[in-house]
Amino acid sequence: MTTWITVCDTCKRDGWDAETAGQTDGEVFADLIEKASEGRKAIAVRRHSCLMGCNRACNIAIQSKGKLAYTLGEFDPTPEAAEAVVEYASLHAEMETGVVPYRQWPQPIKGHFVTRHPPLPDK
Repeated sequence: MTTWITVCDTCKRDGWDAETAGQTDGEVFADLIEKASEGRKAIAVRRHSCLMGCNRACNIAIQSKGKLAYTLGEFDPTPEAAEAVVEYASLHAEMETGVVPYRQWPQPIKGHFVTRHPPLPDK
């Protein structure tokens, strides 16, 4: 089953300047996550304008049907952070419930979890 990484492409971190930046921080992060996820089975990436976590930019969501979903934030749009997001999403895809044991979390993902959501009921 596919685990989706939804990246807020409108995120702007403190100090973002429309006059000097060619892209939002969210667009930069989305580009990096898309690149990091190339060739990964069971991972898909999509962009969404505004996950409503503006004070915690950059934000992403990790979701899959029938599994716990997570919102994460306060990422710097770096290759290291993008790789960690993709690695965590890959682990999420492998787990039946979406719960990844803490000891398996990539270090750069720790401290970025904002919310956890139960799966939607089938009925």
